[in-house]
Amino acid sequence: MSDLSLSRICFVSNNTPAADEAAARLRLAYGAHELADADVVVALGGDGLMLQTLHQVMGQNIPVYGMNFGSVGFMMNPYNEENLLERLNDAQRTHIYPLSMTVTDQSGETRSALAINEVSLFRSTYQAAKLQILVDGEVRLEELICDGALLATPAGSTAYNLSAHGPILPIEAPLLALTPISPFRPRRWRGAILSNRAEVTFLTRESDKRPVSAVADNVEFHNVASVSVREDRTHAVALMFDPGTSLEERVLTEQFRF
Repeated sequence: MSDLSLSRICFVSNNTPAADEAAARLRLAYGAHELADADVVVALGGDGLMLQTLHQVMGQNIPVYGMNFGSVGFMMNPYNEENLLERLNDAQRTHIYPLSMTVTDQSGETRSALAINEVSLFRSTYQAAKLQILVDGEVRLEELICDGALLATPAGSTAYNLSAHGPILPIEAPLLALTPISPFRPRRWRGAILSNRAEVTFLTRESDKRPVSAVADNVEFHNVASVSVREDRTHAVALMFDPGTSLEERVLTEQFRF
């Protein structure tokens, strides 16, 4: 097995007892490497740990193979300690490109973050948010009164976007899903499917009494005035799946669930 290309493994876990014990056994069986010295990361946990790990390896050209110790495990493979090196080298890879979010807050400060699943805007008080939406600098929706809105990648389209009644996007599609969250006016607007080359800008209105927060995966900024989002092709991440269970297949299967 030592001649296989992916042999230096960095094991990470979600710090639950079962996952930590499994990680300890796997390190004894297959060796333990730090991230900087690894060919591959094996993540033992759920989809939350997978997102966290993908952010850690972003831009480092290190693929991530997940084994499920969570509840849903949409991005994970079944847990199995046997023949791990062979499984890693036989695994299919799916490359994902994150969204780059640039936020300007009410004080004029600008900050940025990356999102693998989605960028979301949320009202911060009991009052609905008022958002103006621009696509490539052109106003497409003058005013959306809502609990919020989100822009999702194909990988994130089956997550919060789907729960907000947004469309599922094929994983290789050069598209983004723009989805309102509990829209009040216009009540019948259900969002849009956009090119992945588009830049989407959200401008908040009456933000002094209708404050809005912006979230890129798990990074949150408060009291935002404007949020610009576009796909970042310079920070690809690679997920690994057992043959026949690729992310493409999972996304396709999800569209026929009811």
